[in-house]
Amino acid sequence: MTEKLAPGAPPGQSTIPLAIPELRGNEWEYVQECLSTGWVSSAGPFVDRFERETAAYLGAKHAVAVVNGTAAIHVALLLAGVQRDDEVIVPSITFIAPANAVRYAGAWPIFIDAEPDYWQLDSQKVAQFLQDECKVTNGTLRNKTTGRRISAVLTVHILGHPCDSGAIREVAANYGLPVIGDATESLGARYKEKPVGTLESLSCLSFNGNKIMTTGGGGMILTDNDEWAAKARYLTTQAKNDPLEYIHNEVGFNYRMPNVLAAIGCAQLEQLESFVVAKRRIAQRYADAFAEIPGITVMPQASWAFSTYWLYTILVDESKFGMSSRSLIRRLIDQQIQSRPLWQPLHRSLAHAESARRECPVADRLYQQAVSLPSSTGLTEGQQQKVINAIITGLR
Repeated sequence: MTEKLAPGAPPGQSTIPLAIPELRGNEWEYVQECLSTGWVSSAGPFVDRFERETAAYLGAKHAVAVVNGTAAIHVALLLAGVQRDDEVIVPSITFIAPANAVRYAGAWPIFIDAEPDYWQLDSQKVAQFLQDECKVTNGTLRNKTTGRRISAVLTVHILGHPCDSGAIREVAANYGLPVIGDATESLGARYKEKPVGTLESLSCLSFNGNKIMTTGGGGMILTDNDEWAAKARYLTTQAKNDPLEYIHNEVGFNYRMPNVLAAIGCAQLEQLESFVVAKRRIAQRYADAFAEIPGITVMPQASWAFSTYWLYTILVDESKFGMSSRSLIRRLIDQQIQSRPLWQPLHRSLAHAESARRECPVADRLYQQAVSLPSSTGLTEGQQQKVINAIITGLR
């Protein structure tokens, strides 16, 4: 089988990509239907179908398709009542988009560390922050240092593994805080047999090209709340108040998903279960290969979790492995294998330097040690063996 070129790879160079979409179903047929009928923009039958089928798959009452995952989080924050100059709890170790969305809402992220076992938002540190560093003033929970209102918790289920959602929701409920979930990287995963994407009152998805399923771009807001769903549709279609007249009573957003992207999403959703099986098979091969390698920690899965292992990620202890994570990444690059580090912890991001600074040592360690490996659903055994060989060559 010919190896696929990674996006941007020089012509003729055989590269094993990190994570690329698998378009092997009805994508062409559904997109052709859009082109033939002229339904290509931000309305059309595939948008309605994609919303309906995504909601049914996850067991949510409502799904509202939007242009991307960041837009989904932005609107979800507004629905949850986040206001200008509020503060929202956000994990430090995640892609920057959730924190950016908090700023779009005019609020400020408060970065909380990851827990060391499964690398997710640490519920105990959330509880500690709320108990020790916040106080109730005139019935409002405020940060003692900044004086700002704490208005929500934003969880991000990273790398295909769910957060300990029950513990986080329990802590938040003690303070009357809504919880918003970014389920983007864990679509298809489960927390205590409940699908990620329905764990929080508001959940968000992204369908970017490297996700477990894609629409090219696109995102989704999921909720069981009728009022929130209606408000989401209103805000994401420029807050138009009259079906005929162009009257707008609020500032809205041009956030609706185009029909042609929803068509791709419908075809991808039909294959999602097979994608999850492929991801877990890839994860098991990596786990078996690296289980006895000194200095490599394989990707964990909690007893209460069903992980999709969206991007299979290992931790590299330089003192035991004999090579740093960045040196290993360079070794893989030399062999035309794509890999990447985790995101810079957001408490260290210059983009969010004005947010209140907190120490997050687990996030720092994950950033220093983590290497995400090729995990495309179409990754062949031969390609994966090449990755494994490149990592363990000369170590035994």
